[in-house]
Amino acid sequence: MNIGDIYREIAKTYGVSVEEVKRDMQEAINFAYDKDNKSDVEKNLQDSIPSKGNIPTAAEFIQHVSKQIKNY
Repeated sequence: MNIGDIYREIAKTYGVSVEEVKRDMQEAINFAYDKDNKSDVEKNLQDSIPSKGNIPTAAEFIQHVSKQIKNY
């Protein structure tokens, strides 16, 4: 399953558009990264997610989590 399939499946499940899924996921990721009072665990987890910028995109986040699940 590729990232596009994941977005479509989530959108279908919740009766929203793919664009809404992407936007809402990115907003949640941004919120988590912009949080001021993060624990050391949160900081370490966020630092472990590779991204081209300071905050990962929803696609980067999904790719990282998918790899972690496969390796578990």
